[in-house]
Order: sequence, then C-alpha cells, then structure tokens
Amino acid sequence: MNWYDLVRGLHIIAVIAWMSGMMYLPRLYAYHTETAPPGSEFDAHFQVWEAKLLRIIINPAMIIAFIFGLALIYIDATQIRGGYGFLLKPWMLTKLAGVVFLLGWHGFLAGARKKLAAGERPRTGKFWRATNELPFLAAAIMVIAVTTEFGN
Repeated sequence: MNWYDLVRGLHIIAVIAWMSGMMYLPRLYAYHTETAPPGSEFDAHFQVWEAKLLRIIINPAMIIAFIFGLALIYIDATQIRGGYGFLLKPWMLTKLAGVVFLLGWHGFLAGARKKLAAGERPRTGKFWRATNELPFLAAAIMVIAVTTEFGN
C-alpha cells in the first residue's frame, strides 16, 4: 500500500474542511454583526451556529490536517527524499509560512467569536466580507508552491 498517497489524500480532505469553515465563519460574523443586536434572540442563534462551526468542523479539521501534514513530512523525509533538507526549500518555506498564517487567522476568528458572544462588535460586516477569502488565497499559494516545488 502506498501510505504517502493515502496520507496526502486524507490531508487534502482535512484541509478542505478547515478552509471551508474558515471561509464560512466570517460570513456568519458579517450577518451577525449587521442583523443581530446584542442580547437579541437572533444574537443567541448566531452564537450557537458560530460556536458549533468552530468546535465541530473547524477545530477538528485543523488538528487532523496538522497531524496528516506532519505525517507527510515524516514519510517524505524518511522514505522519499532521504532527509529533512527539503524543509528549507523555498516552496516548502512558502507552505510553512501559509500554515503559520492560517493558524493565526484561525486564532483571530476564534477570538472574534468570543467578542461577538460578549456583545462586542469591533469589526464591521464589510470587514468580514473583505477578509473571508483570505484562507482561500493562502491555500491557493500553498498548493501552487507544493505542486510546482519552485526554487528546487
């Protein structure tokens, strides 16, 4: 059995789930900010939806993507490339920088959920709409970097 391809496929599936959730959550925040006054019944509904999206989809998908990503690095280093030197290649550094960005964005979204639940509205609906595609842009750059292995 080709473990690398299986792990890579599972990693991709987890990343798709993680990105989907991180693109949908800012949309919920935009609607929440614009249509649900703090303390309203609709505000309570949005809080439940946002918390469930984070707890049931986004957080587990991130953890699974991270685990399979580490497994890919291990398999690549020990069975394919003969070492961990590829981690310093420009294409892999780009991928790792994207991972750091996505982890930071994930944390930012989780913090925003807590603020919305507390009745705070520090960002506008326009902000959330303008930023909801950031995970997709990061993922696109990461996929291009890995599939082309530029600078190799």
